[in-house]
Amino acid sequence: MHAGRLAELLGRWSSGTDALYLKLAGRLERLIERGEIPADGQLPTERALAAELAISRNTAVAAYDVLRDHGLVERRRGSGTFVRRPPRPGRGVVGEFNPMFLHLLDPVPDLIDLTCAAPPQPAYLPEVVAGAAERVADFGIGYYPSGIPELRQAIADRYTADGVPTTAGQVVVTSGAQQAISLLTQLFLRPGDVVAAEELTYPGALDAFRGSGARILGVPLTPDGASVAGLAEVVPRARMVYLVPAFHNPTGAVLPAASCRRVVALCEAHGVPLIDDHVLADLALDGARPAPLARYGPVISVGSLSKLIWGGVRIGWIRADERTAADLSRLKAVADLGTDVVAQAIGLGLFERLDSLRAQRCRELRASRDQVVRDLRASLPSWEFRVPEGGQTLWVRLPGVDSRRFAQFALRYGVALLEGTSLAAHESSGEHIRLPFTPTRDALSEAVRRLRKAWADFPGANGAALALERDGGVREADGHATFSAQRDDGPAGPGSPVRPRREHLR
Repeated sequence: MHAGRLAELLGRWSSGTDALYLKLAGRLERLIERGEIPADGQLPTERALAAELAISRNTAVAAYDVLRDHGLVERRRGSGTFVRRPPRPGRGVVGEFNPMFLHLLDPVPDLIDLTCAAPPQPAYLPEVVAGAAERVADFGIGYYPSGIPELRQAIADRYTADGVPTTAGQVVVTSGAQQAISLLTQLFLRPGDVVAAEELTYPGALDAFRGSGARILGVPLTPDGASVAGLAEVVPRARMVYLVPAFHNPTGAVLPAASCRRVVALCEAHGVPLIDDHVLADLALDGARPAPLARYGPVISVGSLSKLIWGGVRIGWIRADERTAADLSRLKAVADLGTDVVAQAIGLGLFERLDSLRAQRCRELRASRDQVVRDLRASLPSWEFRVPEGGQTLWVRLPGVDSRRFAQFALRYGVALLEGTSLAAHESSGEHIRLPFTPTRDALSEAVRRLRKAWADFPGANGAALALERDGGVREADGHATFSAQRDDGPAGPGSPVRPRREHLR
């Protein structure tokens, strides 16, 4: 087993108070007992595992010794360390979850979780929930695979107001945007099909695509979002195209209107369904709200209340042509007979005041963004990022450091990070982390304080970066934060492309 893959399975192994070698041994033992590390599977060498987890080789040796003493592994001279016996066959399910979802499966006390960009529950929500109680008396037996008519109409009216005429028959209500993406994947993709997506994108979409057996082609990114030229190279082979053009996750880029027109025309010319993940569009912090791609032609739009309101309000939707909406409704009926009607009634109450709620949410997010930018500039000035005009995350480069290893190291300081490879459409290593500014402002300040300590202690942090921090090496240009450290492909800053390692077929 490759050390990087084992690190993914280990997850948050280093949280807690025990000695590192005992925590590592305990987590490995649980993986073996569950069968996620298969019988006769070869573990990485102690040296490789130590490098991947940013621990000493002695710690890795001591952990393997514990496993040997418990009868779970055997050392074969000249060959390595092998698993002796799992009690039952491995299923390979939990290990496939993206690190973004680990906080749901493996909560850790006193951990500041920065892996999932989600807002806290708003204070006004109980009032909206109470108001929804009167609505549910009118919904018959409660099965609405496409969604309750009133909510579908409210969603349609919002698209119409955005310059995209829409009827309720074009809308399917889903249990969040994650289910919307899953239903679209189920409708359009079969094992072996190709889906084109930005080379960095929403991890939940990547999980859905990979779970379907599809191959993912990464579209290169520019400072303005997906490269139209790059998309033109891959769209002839694609069965579906999925893009996040409004406040792209994770970079925050916004695809210009001219590029939007070209992308829509390109997909239409090749007869390829284009999915516009428009979930973050409402979070415009410094300018106008980006228009849906459907304004420029036949596009399937995905939306949700989870980022604007709260993740616990599981209301998402798909806007498509009526035939596609009908097909999706049939899949939705098989999946769960329809989204919870009580939740839909709450969603309807939220739509009735959505403009004021959006303004409030954007004010809060803007203040949090500005604070974390100030804190990072003061405490970690060698970290490189652009200040996004919307969305809810910073895309931060850690100069000269493998972000996956630093994320492992930061766990010991009480911060969980989503490193860049978790958002990549292809296997790669990188120097980036996604840093949300959705937690409370106190939590953000504490997170930066802990990260500063972790960065100072991290053995992989290069001397030039630390020297830059000591010298206060931040400078300003064109209204964005830029830094004197260099990228591999040119100077950092607003004009530099955001490009990890070249995409591959997967």
